[in-house]
Amino acid sequence: MTKEEENILLQQGKMLPVMEHFYTLQGEGAHTGRAAYFIRLGGCDVGCHWCDVKESWDPNLHPLMDAVEIAETAAKSCKTVVLTGGEPLMWNLNILTSKLKELGCQIHIETSGAYEMSGILDWITLSPKKTGLPKESIYSKASELKVIVFNNNDLKFAEEQAAKVSENCKLYLQSEWSKRDEIYPKITDFILANPKWQASVQTHKYLNIP
Repeated sequence: MTKEEENILLQQGKMLPVMEHFYTLQGEGAHTGRAAYFIRLGGCDVGCHWCDVKESWDPNLHPLMDAVEIAETAAKSCKTVVLTGGEPLMWNLNILTSKLKELGCQIHIETSGAYEMSGILDWITLSPKKTGLPKESIYSKASELKVIVFNNNDLKFAEEQAAKVSENCKLYLQSEWSKRDEIYPKITDFILANPKWQASVQTHKYLNIP
């Protein structure tokens, strides 16, 4: 297959760069502890310096997989499927999500919101980044807002972002993993003063699972 043919299939959403896919427990946010099948798509240009999956950034490093086939693989294990990355909204998700829906799946996505929405999505985790702010249209659709806190300025950023989502959107603050001992006490104090927020913890890292 030529590069041009690959690009056409990518644009159509028939093929997607898949870094990895696996069955595990959701470790963060409102669905923490629930079984889920994760599909991690390669490709991201938001560029968070603290990203723990920087190997996902270059989509050319990851094999193209047939969208229908990966949907069928996921649905065999679990009916809750999480699309993550990288930045999954870099790609056309219409074919992948349509097939997942056909197979009876609930589809969750974890996104920075820096790209326009595509596909059929049941739960949208918006994790905004200063390096690539969300499209305005995604705020009203977010099911949960998850702000990663690396320093004190991120708490101000969290409030700015929370002002843009709907009143039904759940609000989470989560420490960047390497600074958790320093940051979680600050998050605790912030939530006690602002109880509309909740703390999110990367429980999968404590459980030593993917």
